[in-house]
Amino acid sequence: MKYLVAIIFAIAIVLASFLLGNAYIKRAQPVGVISVTGSGSENFTSDLIVWEGQFVRVFPVLKQAYEDLNRDKETVKDYLVEKGIPPENIVFNSVQTNEQRENQYQNGNYVGSTFKGYELIQSIKIESTNVELIESVSREITELLNKGVQFNSTPPRYYYTKIADLKIEMISKATEDARLRAEKISENSGGKLGKLNDASMGVFQITGQNSGEDYSWSGAYNTQDKKKTASITMRLEYEID
Repeated sequence: MKYLVAIIFAIAIVLASFLLGNAYIKRAQPVGVISVTGSGSENFTSDLIVWEGQFVRVFPVLKQAYEDLNRDKETVKDYLVEKGIPPENIVFNSVQTNEQRENQYQNGNYVGSTFKGYELIQSIKIESTNVELIESVSREITELLNKGVQFNSTPPRYYYTKIADLKIEMISKATEDARLRAEKISENSGGKLGKLNDASMGVFQITGQNSGEDYSWSGAYNTQDKKKTASITMRLEYEID
């Protein structure tokens, strides 16, 4: 009887060891996964332009300087409207006033400054979806010199109002590209693509077309070029069956 109990106990130990060992082996074997990165890009033309500039008047008497600046303002506004820019697209910002002074020296030593006059700066901003018109006017703005206005402008900035829709379309392209890559890799390795474990979006970039502009880790956003290229990456992780 004692021998029978011992034999049964030994068999139980062996069986338990087998089951525990098999469970450990299964847990130790990781599920096969594959990580791939897909990309999507799209060329587009900006549909919104922002153009800024300013003109200045300097005069010893503040009132006179302001009157001169106000006349220049009307001249600038009339010129832009004549060129076809709607008045509602023309925004004049508040006037900036600076006191102009000239430093005085005696024997190379600074002894103070003398008042020269007031500098009044009027800045203007034009925002429009008529990109071609604003581009044309920005190139011809020096015509204001003939009207007695010294207008200084900055290069136009270009934007796209449908960027959200474009981004969604590009995410779809990048995801499909990554999925096709994963299918090809799993097929070549003799496996089968399983369920999607994780998906993460990379940095969204907007660069000028054919500009050679570098990408940025934080995401480039070109506003200098009218024609642009948007790009994005998607990283997918699949199980391999």
